[in-house]
Amino acid sequence: MSHPVDTEPSDSRQRLIQAAAEAFMEEGYRASIDRIAARAGVARQTVYNHFSSKDDLFSEVAHLAAGAILVSLDGEGEALRDSLLRFGTALRQRVIGDEGLAMFRTLAAEVSRFPELGRAFFDKGPGRTVRRLADFLAHAMDAGTLRRDDPLFAAEMLLSMLEGFDRTRRLFGAPGLPPGPERDRVTRIVDSFLRAYAPEH
Repeated sequence: MSHPVDTEPSDSRQRLIQAAAEAFMEEGYRASIDRIAARAGVARQTVYNHFSSKDDLFSEVAHLAAGAILVSLDGEGEALRDSLLRFGTALRQRVIGDEGLAMFRTLAAEVSRFPELGRAFFDKGPGRTVRRLADFLAHAMDAGTLRRDDPLFAAEMLLSMLEGFDRTRRLFGAPGLPPGPERDRVTRIVDSFLRAYAPEH
């Protein structure tokens, strides 16, 4: 019986993460390691060369998704509003898009049986996102472009504004988002946040 021929280790790892994301979205956490390996075009052992367990692979999907969102905060010397608009757009595409909702449903169905999986996913995904955003907002507070406050609370509030009811609406198949371009919705949310945290003069 022939086995898939693995390519470069980094390429195999990325293909495994992508294959796992697709498999978990389609089949839930019951997706088998064999199916994931086959989808990625690698041997089963290659999965364990990169990840200690299926839990580890699942949480790495969250880590990768968070990284794709957080890179939006890396603009050097960019205006605060522009950075937050880019961040908000990237976050909503990931979190309330079809892929993000599918992963949310998968995790919600499994976390009561696998609480450690839920904690690992949170730490690498939402937890990582809120910590990085809090650090970003703290720098803005230090620079005087935002009012001084608890940056972690501010980060949690902004994330809630960006995800919040729009995700709930989509999860339950309620009527679509309010009319108008997505960019306009992100802009209204970010501008509301900036008004709430405008510097005191």
